[in-house]
Amino acid sequence: MCHVIVTCRSMLWTLLSIVVAFAELIAFMSPDWLLGFPRADTGVSGAGVDSREYRPSLGLYNRCLRIGNKQVTCGPYATTFGEVASGFWQASMLFLAAGTLVLGCVACISIFSLCFQSILKKSIFNICGLLQAVGGLLLMVGLMLYPAGWGSDKVIDYCGKEASPFRPFQCSLGWAFYTAIGGTLVTFLCAVLSAQAEIATSSDKVQEEIEEGKSLICLL
Repeated sequence: MCHVIVTCRSMLWTLLSIVVAFAELIAFMSPDWLLGFPRADTGVSGAGVDSREYRPSLGLYNRCLRIGNKQVTCGPYATTFGEVASGFWQASMLFLAAGTLVLGCVACISIFSLCFQSILKKSIFNICGLLQAVGGLLLMVGLMLYPAGWGSDKVIDYCGKEASPFRPFQCSLGWAFYTAIGGTLVTFLCAVLSAQAEIATSSDKVQEEIEEGKSLICLL
């Protein structure tokens, strides 16, 4: 018989697991990892010549750039994996993609943890917590490799000739990079919370509710 067990700690862990997986996926796909130096954009408006500045952005495999007087367009600059800006970014993408995939699997499993608390007699929370720790390590390695690719020709075009590994020169870091860092930190937090979720769902109070024949158990 399936017992749906909901506690504050298990629900918090489930929600954070889902949020962090989506956050890492969105950050990975975003072009806003690096914001290039301001560039002049001169166009013609109804009132005459309109001169203003804009900042192009560069992601792991895509970018946002204004060509001529057109609107800013976003899309991949690399049509194949080999065209990614540098070898460091290629390695970073592999680690970040692997970590995000692990977190995505854990997010899916966490939903079923409301009804199933064990897999092959092993606690589902402990298994997921271990996977989240592994995913967090993969993400951390990917984030450490990313700045090493700032000396590539693609980054120099966006950030200036003095850009070099770990020094973006005229570029600044975009929200996607900070989101990836925040998601990595929350991933390790989720790994810790998984142990608390295990304790909460296997407490004596929960066992008493099960013995009373309740199928839906909600505890603070």
